[in-house]
Amino acid sequence: MKLLVTGGAGFIGSFLCQELLQRGHEVFELDDLSTGSLDNLVDVLQNPGFHFIKGSVLKRSPLLDLVATCEIVVHLAAAVGVRLIVEKPLESLHTNIRGTELVLELANRFRKKVFVASTSEVYGRNSKVPLSEDDNRIYGSTTIARWSYAGSKALDEFFALAYARTSRLPVIIGRFFNTVGPRQTGRYGMVIPRFVRQALAGEPLTVYGDGTQTRSFTFVGDVVRAVADLLFEPRAEGNVFNIGGEQEISIRDLADRVKLLSGSSSEICMVPYDQAYEEGFEDMLRRVPDLTKLKALIGYCNTLSLDDILMRVIEYERNRTPRATW
Repeated sequence: MKLLVTGGAGFIGSFLCQELLQRGHEVFELDDLSTGSLDNLVDVLQNPGFHFIKGSVLKRSPLLDLVATCEIVVHLAAAVGVRLIVEKPLESLHTNIRGTELVLELANRFRKKVFVASTSEVYGRNSKVPLSEDDNRIYGSTTIARWSYAGSKALDEFFALAYARTSRLPVIIGRFFNTVGPRQTGRYGMVIPRFVRQALAGEPLTVYGDGTQTRSFTFVGDVVRAVADLLFEPRAEGNVFNIGGEQEISIRDLADRVKLLSGSSSEICMVPYDQAYEEGFEDMLRRVPDLTKLKALIGYCNTLSLDDILMRVIEYERNRTPRATW
């Protein structure tokens, strides 16, 4: 089967391309490389079933031809990371909203199944544990830039579900919860690669806020397997699914785990949100997914513990970084 993956040169996208190729599919990958990298695709570039096309989801061509050619569209292309959203809010909104709108428009024109990647950010400040797909969204003021990302991804979901209801377009929505693993960059605020690189370099581990906020982390390999399974499960169509991990940990404790597992003597430094991002920045206290729906449909399970994930990231960073730097 031929599948189009937008944003496939990104962290999650590159692993998904590998997963789909391993399952015997032909993969067409569209990416403008604004946040993705060809380095992420080094393991698949020579695969005869893989086709890389440099381009933007904001431009109708070559997107139109690719959607017409492929049988399923996996839409991952988006502005990523809290830092990028805060620093470039207008660009991020345009990418997230217009890009998804165009993908859905063309998918509907050619009647192609679409997977739309969403995020746990759509829950906003709702700190209910665990969060189920039908729980309320609680946002802060529109004057706080970080909520623009949550709003844009929620709008993506509304677009997708509207096509499903009014045009019977087969759509699937996946809300990712803190996906981590090798190849992830800390450039846009992702906490685990940032902690690991700081620890290996002997630099202070910078914990934003007071460190009591908790998250659950998911291995990227588990996430892409879930996505691939959902693509070929007819009962998934028209539904929203949380995709994440269930092991909750505070960010301060996470820093301690990274120090311990990496053997680092780095200190832990607390940095106020106003200094890390912008004045008035808001965060949520807890974010843990309810995976009941995903488990019931595809038998999803997390294969790695948090420590296992951290060790894989630490080993990856050690191998890619000259020893003299750490």
